[in-house]
Amino acid sequence: LQEARTAYRRILSESARKLNAQGSQLGNCIEKARPYYEARRLAKEAQQETQKAALRYERAVSMHNAAREMVFVAEQGVMADKNRLDPTWQEMLNHATCKVNEAEEERLRSEREHQRVTQLCQQAEAKVQALQKSLKRVIVKSKPYFELKAQFNQILEEHKAKVTALERLVSQAKTRYSVALRNLEQISEQIHARRLQRLIVRRASPVGAEASPQHAGTEVGVTRGTYLGTECPPADTLSVLSLQTIASDLQKFDSVEHLLGLSDATSLNSDELEEREQRRGGQGHFKHHRSISL
Repeated sequence: LQEARTAYRRILSESARKLNAQGSQLGNCIEKARPYYEARRLAKEAQQETQKAALRYERAVSMHNAAREMVFVAEQGVMADKNRLDPTWQEMLNHATCKVNEAEEERLRSEREHQRVTQLCQQAEAKVQALQKSLKRVIVKSKPYFELKAQFNQILEEHKAKVTALERLVSQAKTRYSVALRNLEQISEQIHARRLQRLIVRRASPVGAEASPQHAGTEVGVTRGTYLGTECPPADTLSVLSLQTIASDLQKFDSVEHLLGLSDATSLNSDELEEREQRRGGQGHFKHHRSISL
């Protein structure tokens, strides 16, 4: 678009420069012949308007003929059964009659417009003929200037049409770009909303809350059996360690006063202690037959 505008401005400035140079060479014959070319331009426009009015008139005549045929068909349908008046045919006849009236008005209006424009075109043509006879010498002399001007006008019109088309394309591209940005913004907002919702759900729900009630007991049992077993030694291992510690203490001391401060949660059966002491006595020739409660 910028290149097309630059080219249009360049051609415009070049045409103005060349036309000024041509005008300075030809002199005042250009201004004298200008009314003739202006009249030719008006006559050309009037001729174009006459052609448009003729097309409108022809279209109005066709619509009027079609409406009249519709009225004829509706009348035939209404008169087909004289004993019974069909409301459908009656409605069709009324509608066709309205169309005929509208088409008739349009035809008359188009006819008047065509006559008016035709008269203006004839007047413009007559003026062109009169000026051509009266300004024949200056018209011939200034002909190179107006021919060059017509060429530049055609080139400028082509570039102007190109600029207009590119402006329309740029406008459409900007519209699509704006729509795409709005769509991307909506997608971004949806993504952020989903992330925020997930974050809120994760923060609001406690650990293990998403597990089903059926698996809750299993989860707790597994957790207890696994993690407690991992962090603390099993019950059998704890008993063996306690027995070893007590037996070692009993080898050193005869009294059990140092055991009174221990918790009652850990107990030692007399049978287990005797069996343990018998094994130790068999190895180290030491026996102890006391029953100890921890």
